[in-house]
Amino acid sequence: MRDFLPADKARRERVLAVIRERYRAHGFDEIETPVVEEYARLHAGIGGDNEKLAYNVLKRGLDADAIRAAAEAPADLTDLGLRYDLTVPLARFYASNRGQLPTVFRSIQMAPVWRAERPQKGRYRQFVQCDIDVIGDASARAEAELVIATLDTVDALGLEGGTIRINDRRALDFMLDSFGFDPSERPGVLITIDKLDKIGPEGVAAELRERGATASAVDAFEAFLRRPMTMEYNPYGERQIRKVLPDGAPDDVVAHLVGIGEAVLAARGASSPIGDVPLVFDPFLVRGMGYYTGTIFELAHPSVDYSLGGGGRYDGMIGRFLGQEVPAVGFSIGFERIVDLVEGLEDADARSVVLVHDRDVPVPELIAHKAALVGAGARVRLEQRTKNLKALLERSAADGYTEFATVAPGDAELEFKALD
Repeated sequence: MRDFLPADKARRERVLAVIRERYRAHGFDEIETPVVEEYARLHAGIGGDNEKLAYNVLKRGLDADAIRAAAEAPADLTDLGLRYDLTVPLARFYASNRGQLPTVFRSIQMAPVWRAERPQKGRYRQFVQCDIDVIGDASARAEAELVIATLDTVDALGLEGGTIRINDRRALDFMLDSFGFDPSERPGVLITIDKLDKIGPEGVAAELRERGATASAVDAFEAFLRRPMTMEYNPYGERQIRKVLPDGAPDDVVAHLVGIGEAVLAARGASSPIGDVPLVFDPFLVRGMGYYTGTIFELAHPSVDYSLGGGGRYDGMIGRFLGQEVPAVGFSIGFERIVDLVEGLEDADARSVVLVHDRDVPVPELIAHKAALVGAGARVRLEQRTKNLKALLERSAADGYTEFATVAPGDAELEFKALD
């Protein structure tokens, strides 16, 4: 959990402003939810390993006897917790406010979340998520809107060249079934498959055997990974998807994925089916959240070797709160990772001015100068002259100010100079 100095905070807010503006341009509306949710909701078995990282809030008014009595059941000590993502709160929000929302609801959430992580570069215990979600639309249009808005936002931040890796949990289930893995093995098998990029086919096969997975299924999976593949280029579409899946992939799943690509292609203005669609089908993309039921995706950029965001379809979650199934899909930009990559995003303020005044300038004169500039749309800071004027001006420039003027008693007109 970090403090941010003024320049860092201003930079973060500029990036957030661009993200918010692009999301809104694509028809999404911003909401706000509380930072705490009920303990039972945060620990409902749908948040994957993040549930283990949740910060829980001790019940109010517990005495020593109550704490001792709950020693064998720590969950009895808490009734609330800090949110570890924005999707669980959104599901609760929609279930509570459905009657006041449109049939297809497109939401924006940009807010901090908390996880008891081991801090390291790019991983913090408090961090900001920037989520967009579409609730109430089961068609490929929902995923397409999310993908298009996300790519547009990344481009607006000066990070052109981003791509979306995409898969479908139903395609993963089909693969594991076709290899012969028992359904009870699936969670552990997916955890291992998710390491394919890091440990390779041999490492994945070895770890699956160590886990005690069905031997014949591991053999079939290893043979699939080692099968001969032709090297011809196939753009995102049905041919590419079917080529990297076992024979007999479900037609409805393939059609859904193809439909997303066609919509993205249309939005990007490509003139033919072999246009440059920034989508890559990855049959081994897993994503760890337990609530995903269909399409899953991750945002990649050639400047880094880690994902900059991700999401997926979670059609089963809202039904837990509402009592009836509601389709839903979301995409989250990893703000803490994105903000470190963005360069050259200037403050939109018309002017940013420092008034360096002598000690004896009357306060009414100073405030009048400042009020006139503020009234004309400038951002203004008052600074009393110091012996080391250069250091004062350098600090002001580091804080984002671009001009300064000196003020002496009785000055009617001020002369402004650029802060270099």
